[in-house]
Amino acid sequence: MRTNGHTDSTDPTPGGVRRRSFFAAAAGAAGAATLAAGCGTSDAQGGGAASPTPSASTSRSPSPKPTRRRPELPRGGRRLFPEHRLVGYCGLPGAAALGRLGTGDLDDRVAEIERRGRAYADGRTVLPVLELLAVVANSSAGPDGTYRSRVPDKTIRTFHEAARDHKALLLLNIQPGRAAPLDEVKALREWLVHPDVGIALDPEWEMSAGQVPGKTYGRTSGDELTRIAAYLASLVEEHDLPEKVFVYHQVAESVVRDEHRLKIPQGVAVVKSADGIGSPHLKRETWRQLVDTMPPRLHTGFKLFFEEDAEGGSRLMTPDEVLALKPRPSYVMYE
Repeated sequence: MRTNGHTDSTDPTPGGVRRRSFFAAAAGAAGAATLAAGCGTSDAQGGGAASPTPSASTSRSPSPKPTRRRPELPRGGRRLFPEHRLVGYCGLPGAAALGRLGTGDLDDRVAEIERRGRAYADGRTVLPVLELLAVVANSSAGPDGTYRSRVPDKTIRTFHEAARDHKALLLLNIQPGRAAPLDEVKALREWLVHPDVGIALDPEWEMSAGQVPGKTYGRTSGDELTRIAAYLASLVEEHDLPEKVFVYHQVAESVVRDEHRLKIPQGVAVVKSADGIGSPHLKRETWRQLVDTMPPRLHTGFKLFFEEDAEGGSRLMTPDEVLALKPRPSYVMYE
């Protein structure tokens, strides 16, 4: 049994309040392990062909070397889209308000994702996703002045083992604070060489000099997203990995500037996930604003909030309503 803790959360919205105790939850969950980097595991290949046994009377051709099997995605194949639809939960152990993935028994949560995902298949193979908050924005600078904490290696390892057991994808979510996003991605390199691990970026938590998480929205740029995608592509090429997913969450147009400059390399599937909170009508409006000017070759994602979307007498959108969005989302995530 793998268990998660429980607490609370917040997230700034100009003109409103979102996830109300975010920093208290993140601080309690990330705790003393805030500056642990990367991981402690790696893939290894071994083996070789047996030498042919000589014969006194005949000569034999050497036995052929076994063909090395190329790494595949958790449920087979090397390409994500359009073969798959990703459906997942996000979260952080010990921080219930940051997502359902952070509460209860982890295996039970993945089984819940599996059940929920069936309604989203629509002719595709559903691939469950565990989106772990691996780098968490803080309201205080911390010893290195970056306003972010890294979860410990053992937490990532627990989630990766669960993903492996359930043939799911693990996404490592980064809220950079004032740290450089690409540096945070590179710090996770030893996880990213696995074929079942990808990256998610939360640029609303990416702060410029003088900005503090929780006081304003941060933002990223098309050029920065390109650099991250290029780094992931280099890992794909170096390790002969299947297509690697890179998600960036977007709550408002201002969070990504110069998006048209985003260049998507071979080997990386980039997903733009619309993160707006509210009624089905408001979420559809946010969706239209964010997808209208999308660069080519982007895939779309859609985020649903179990609690916030249902406030004020509203309700959570149904799978049929989500699948009716145009373009149809390739990633559906619940928080």
